[in-house]
Amino acid sequence: MARDDNRRGNREEATPEFADRLVAINRVSKTVKGGKRFGFAALVVVGDQKGRVGFGKGKAKEVPEAIRKATEQAKRQMIRVPLREGRTLHHDMEGRHGAGKVVMRTAPEGTGIIAGGPMRAVFEMLGLKDVVSKSLGSQNPYNMIRATIDGLKKETSPRSVAQRRGKKVADILPKRENAPDASAQVAEEA
Repeated sequence: MARDDNRRGNREEATPEFADRLVAINRVSKTVKGGKRFGFAALVVVGDQKGRVGFGKGKAKEVPEAIRKATEQAKRQMIRVPLREGRTLHHDMEGRHGAGKVVMRTAPEGTGIIAGGPMRAVFEMLGLKDVVSKSLGSQNPYNMIRATIDGLKKETSPRSVAQRRGKKVADILPKRENAPDASAQVAEEA
């Protein structure tokens, strides 16, 4: 008995950095000669809350097994998304999948996650703290999550854009008009 507990403990210690969220569970049936066979389909979102997220779906005869399969698939399909200040997106974007369309926008600090159902689960597992989003078209959770992931794949950071163009990050970012000039600040202190 103690050895079995130890094995379970080792597995949890191997990947403690991932959090998961069950988004949808669906009972499906197959009609056979003797009647109906019921199974379960699970949709799970997994993330490390530091910029990595993935989703997976699993089907099995029992709910826990379906959730386990979905979680394993989600861990295999994770993507990395660059976050600004570790709390929001770098720029506004759209994502599409089938009839599902989602719009995601950056937000100032303190806004929180303004998103519906499946999108909220993706943002929470990703580690976003401030984002405004809207889901248009399909309300199917599978399509909403796929559209959200599609949009997040388009996210680019100023560092990656600067590297691609062969410039400095300061050349890429817009100059702030309201930011006080460093030389003017030094002159006032003297």
